[in-house]
Amino acid sequence: MESISVFDMLKIGVGPSSSHTLGPWRAAGRWIDSLKEKGHFNEIEHISVDLYGSLSLTGRGHATDVAVMLGLSGFDPITFPIEDIETTIDAITSEKTLKLNNELPVPFDPKTDIVFNRKFLEFHPNGITFRATLKDGSKKSASYYSIGGGFVVQKERKRAKQKRQKFQQFPFPVEKATDLLLHCHNEGLSISEVVLENEKSLRSEEEIDKKLKEIWDVMLDSMYVGCHTQGILPGGLKVQRRAFETHKNLIGEAQYRNPVEWIEAIRNTEVKFRQILKWVSCFALAVNEVNASLGRVVTAPTNGSAGVIPAVMMYYMVIENHDANFDDIRKFLMVSGVVGSLFKKGATISAAMGGCQAEIGVSSAMAAGALTELMGGTPEQVLMASEIAMEHHLGLTCDPIGGLVQIPCIERNAMGAIKAINACEMALDGDPSQAKVPLDKVIETMWDTAKDMNTKYKETSEGGLAIMVNMSDC
Repeated sequence: MESISVFDMLKIGVGPSSSHTLGPWRAAGRWIDSLKEKGHFNEIEHISVDLYGSLSLTGRGHATDVAVMLGLSGFDPITFPIEDIETTIDAITSEKTLKLNNELPVPFDPKTDIVFNRKFLEFHPNGITFRATLKDGSKKSASYYSIGGGFVVQKERKRAKQKRQKFQQFPFPVEKATDLLLHCHNEGLSISEVVLENEKSLRSEEEIDKKLKEIWDVMLDSMYVGCHTQGILPGGLKVQRRAFETHKNLIGEAQYRNPVEWIEAIRNTEVKFRQILKWVSCFALAVNEVNASLGRVVTAPTNGSAGVIPAVMMYYMVIENHDANFDDIRKFLMVSGVVGSLFKKGATISAAMGGCQAEIGVSSAMAAGALTELMGGTPEQVLMASEIAMEHHLGLTCDPIGGLVQIPCIERNAMGAIKAINACEMALDGDPSQAKVPLDKVIETMWDTAKDMNTKYKETSEGGLAIMVNMSDC
């Protein structure tokens, strides 16, 4: 089993999709690295890209072509200014030239050099092949697969051995939920403490805290930006942003100048059941409206489900515990990460493989478990909460209208966050020893469900709402 770090499951990136945007962006960069290693880079005369399967069917709506061009240009999705995306793409399109790795100009016309192929490659539904013609006329190509959550692999899995070696170095290797519980019992540790020890085998505690703070800062910023931005989302569906109006009605006349002061302002607002529902939904909607606008979010574990985990963490900070601090954030993200890794190892976090249960379902399970630890739950209750959350997302299809991560994706984040909180409360009031469905079994069931699901419900926009609602109707 390969090692999966918390920072594999929670990654800073650009919307709207981890598998269709962040993954292809990363794949382009990896291909450039490979060309340089082999001494081919400076000999390139022309390049082209073939997108296959789900990357092709919903690629335009997910900005896959945009991501590929930015990746080929050598830009980093973590640091590239999102406000420069449009002008950068416009320049490539108008000049029909791409500066490969921001250093080697090559002729490139997106209309002809990015090919959308409807057929699926065998290894994974999200396939992408990069092709280069060298000065001597020879051709070089490499295929990559975006397997969900921004993870990119090649069929031969060249890095798998290295990851397995890292996994073997973990003081507490975890393949299944039962492994996690065993370590907790043997060592007298909470789940977040077990995960922290594993992370410390990869990097210093100072680096861990630094990276976690960066992740939370992006999560908080995406909620803040989404709650303070109005207008229409891009893409043609003419979807009105809703977080802005909801937030305005909830926050009232409160005064604040930045996201930190904003947290305190929310704590001072009226808190009744309806307001709690609205706040949690507002946080989740805000993140995914930012995501739909090619904004910067945290892949958690995917971009399409990026709003669930920050919304639930924010709920804890502004509703449950006004004294919450970075220690709580660290625990929350640690537990979220390891629960997500269980699903990645035992099933999938790719909607192209498993439908939306692999995105919203997994994120809801991650958030439910993490909240349960913060609320004082035992390790058994943490995993029980994760199981409950996923159990009620089983079979959820992925059917984005127009291939855009908007309808029904944005609302599903709000529902996933509410379900996570509900699952947490049920687990805290429950007796895990009486539970009939352990987390490992629901993960196995999710994978069986994914394999049985009709392909048209796996991020192809060829079934469900995607065909029942036409773009022209919007």
